[in-house]
Amino acid sequence: MTRIYVAGPLFNAHERWYLEQIAAALESAGYQTFLPHRDAGDLGEPTLEARTRVFAADLAALEDCDACAALLTGADHDSGTCVELGYMFAHHKPCFGITDDPRWLNNMVWGVCRSGEHVTATIPDLVALIRRELAP
Repeated sequence: MTRIYVAGPLFNAHERWYLEQIAAALESAGYQTFLPHRDAGDLGEPTLEARTRVFAADLAALEDCDACAALLTGADHDSGTCVELGYMFAHHKPCFGITDDPRWLNNMVWGVCRSGEHVTATIPDLVALIRRELAP
């Protein structure tokens, strides 16, 4: 079964909720997902132990997943999300993005997301795009 890493900023409840909606929609479509704050745990107090644990879990998931779906909000994309996209791209795994304001799409992120062809504005469009590109 295809496994998708769901990347995005985790700084507030709204971002985490939206990422959970993306993961739920992909799971309903028959994909397995890795959602960092759900599956690796919240970083909480950024102790050395917590940082090491979460980094190792996220890195293992990037290795294990077949593709990445990234929430690309704001005028400057989340740095962790960009690292996750870059890692997947460097490992020849398809990268998808979701943003309702492509004016702010960083050119490198645009390129990683197949020259913008893998960027959508809504969750249903993201699921449809991934379904066209990847088998569940």
